[in-house]
Amino acid sequence: MAFMKRTLPIVGAAAALFAAAASAHHAIGAKFDDTKPGTLNGIVTLVDWRNPHVHVFLNAKGPDGAVQNWAVELASAVELERSGWRPDSVKPGDALAVDGIFARDGTRQLWGESVKIAASGRKILYTADLKPVAPDARRPAPRWPDGVPILGANDSTDGYWGFPTATSLVQQGASVAVDANGVLANIADAKKVAPFQPWALALYENRQRRHLQDDPLFTDCRPPGGPRQFQSALGVQFVEDRERQRIFVLMGSGDRNYRIIYLDGRQQVGQVGGDDDNPLFYGRSVGKWEGDTLVVDTIGFNEAFWFSNGGLPHTSLLHLTERFSRPDFDTLHYEVTIDDPGAYTKPWTSSWDLRWVGGEELPTFFCQDNRP
Repeated sequence: MAFMKRTLPIVGAAAALFAAAASAHHAIGAKFDDTKPGTLNGIVTLVDWRNPHVHVFLNAKGPDGAVQNWAVELASAVELERSGWRPDSVKPGDALAVDGIFARDGTRQLWGESVKIAASGRKILYTADLKPVAPDARRPAPRWPDGVPILGANDSTDGYWGFPTATSLVQQGASVAVDANGVLANIADAKKVAPFQPWALALYENRQRRHLQDDPLFTDCRPPGGPRQFQSALGVQFVEDRERQRIFVLMGSGDRNYRIIYLDGRQQVGQVGGDDDNPLFYGRSVGKWEGDTLVVDTIGFNEAFWFSNGGLPHTSLLHLTERFSRPDFDTLHYEVTIDDPGAYTKPWTSSWDLRWVGGEELPTFFCQDNRP
């Protein structure tokens, strides 16, 4: 299996931290310190236009007064290109003024919160609001001839599901403020997030205190297994193979990964691909329609990935029950029940919506370990 490498309210609460850069890569706070703001004024020497983050290198005077080469880190190439920018939007020799925050480890790196052309003050290389415009009126969900809702695109248009209304798992009914990456505004709220066993709560708090810097999706290009695949603004696409009774879930969040949901009534053993019941990043999924809701049962996960933004632990006992419904043309409702007796004291549920992005193909994002 291939490996890969918005601040939103969760149950009515929100925290504003690095909202624009969270869709497919590491939490900015893992690398940069928001208590160390600063400004660089310098000349561009190199533009490195690659995922997971674009870098612009400057010869600039740092806090110590010496002119040295600095790496200014920005959003992903996917986000910047979709916002109208290109690799030649800034060139070697350009003079820039950059406001941002410095790296935690003291290296010559700055997260670029604002990048401007020095001479004119024109702002460049920022991410635009890419959410689709809401339709004037609610449109009914499309359906197959047998009446079952179409979860993907129909024959006349492309599209995918993106821009989730929540980007981390919090148990239903809890009021917890988190940022777009799943970082808690208050570490004391950790115990509210889920019904943790003591060891799982301790591990979750440790990951939070380390600003998610150990996230294997970023450090090792691990896949976004579990609900995490539905927490990325880069979205997912459903390809429904009705003849063979299966659905491919394609992921915009890295390396063209996909999972398969089988609807042919097979048991949770011996799936196609010869896994022989070995634990997997995406588990083994079988589903069935219950009215207008697709209910998917998934087991067989390994423990080598984070199954949600924010670093919630899981074990190989993880069992997910996912429910997909399309209440109208532009909305996909996702609900997941987590049952992992290895990490939690009882099953718990979380849910959110995704928006339909019509007329577009799923973004392509590749994890690349090429960062300075």
